[in-house]
Amino acid sequence: TVVSIVNILKRLFFDPKHFWTLAGLVVIADVALTQLIIRFIPFTEIDWETYMHQVKIYLDGERDYSAISGPTGPLVYPAGHVYIHALLYRLTDAGRNLALSQQVYASLSTVSLVLSCAIYRRAGGVPNGIVLLLPLSKRLHSIFVLRLFNDVWAVILAQLSILALSEGLSDLAVLLLSVALSVKMSVLLYLPAFLVVLVKQRGLATTIRLCFTILSVQGLLAYPFLLEHPLPYVKNAFDFGRIFLYKWTVNWRFLSEDRFLDPMFARVLLVGHATVLVAFGLFRWCRAAGGTIAVLNRAVQRPSRPGSPVPVTADEAITIALTSNLIGILFARSLHYQFYSWYAYQVPLLAWRTCYPTILKFIIVGAIEYAWNVYPSTTLSSAVLCISHVVLLGGIWFGYAEGRSHVFGKK
Repeated sequence: TVVSIVNILKRLFFDPKHFWTLAGLVVIADVALTQLIIRFIPFTEIDWETYMHQVKIYLDGERDYSAISGPTGPLVYPAGHVYIHALLYRLTDAGRNLALSQQVYASLSTVSLVLSCAIYRRAGGVPNGIVLLLPLSKRLHSIFVLRLFNDVWAVILAQLSILALSEGLSDLAVLLLSVALSVKMSVLLYLPAFLVVLVKQRGLATTIRLCFTILSVQGLLAYPFLLEHPLPYVKNAFDFGRIFLYKWTVNWRFLSEDRFLDPMFARVLLVGHATVLVAFGLFRWCRAAGGTIAVLNRAVQRPSRPGSPVPVTADEAITIALTSNLIGILFARSLHYQFYSWYAYQVPLLAWRTCYPTILKFIIVGAIEYAWNVYPSTTLSSAVLCISHVVLLGGIWFGYAEGRSHVFGKK
């Protein structure tokens, strides 16, 4: 009967016990959609040829980063990127077997979607039906299977790291985060959140030890390059002063090119990034533990004990990590189209960490997706993107910045 069907749909869309039933259907549908995209939409060469060209130089014995380049420029990613693409080079006949390459990335797309569903389930606080939004991004499918960008490897490793953090598996979380960092420097956007959660979860002494773990993993993976040519490696793989091309910016198109390239603008963004992180750290991310000062006092006085007197919930760890990433994206020097993969799957969950009406949450999600699908970016699309980021972050500030497990008097 109609009533029975309605009741089944209600349970499917809103009962947490049926989350994986709906998520499984979404994943299956996305697998089919991804195969249709590969079948009917042509691949667009952007960086894939460059990855393969650079890896060939590495496989031929070159270890000087300044001497490794390709059609679109020099090698600017850490060692993990090189090792992954060296494996792909061998697996796909130097990248010439495009069909196999796309199937590898189609598999990555499915893995990333499953991990996103797992993060949503672990965090809670969202209706099951929100997972229906996850496979709808045109741009995200393009990044995975029509462009084969390296960002997706870092994204998946970061997702695994966040899940491990939410489970209290701090050592594994940090190990995975460091491996993700060895693929792309953008993973550093999560570091402030990890430091906050680790101090609360494990204490100051363990947090310091885990910071050395991050450095050790980077050193171990980069050893062949650091041994002979350390400066070119550090300069290219972790170039904090990199100047981006105005023609590719998605987020600052509403500025003039002169303003975009102005070093003062870069410094303003850096100060803004640091200020907002500190504000969240001081006033939002430690409220459940009695406040930042209380957490720091406990951490300093008893460095081997957790800085928080109450357990860090999975929701809390995930929300803080995703918010830290969003803050970095808001103040990014420039966002290119492939960077959408850094947070596309996170936007709906973050929208449900605001106190906004449901319709406004959907508008934010839709506006961000719209902006990333305008090519080339326009004054309007980049303005919409920036405003959406600000509205979303503001909603989290006044909403559930430590997750819905800590409501602080909200209904």
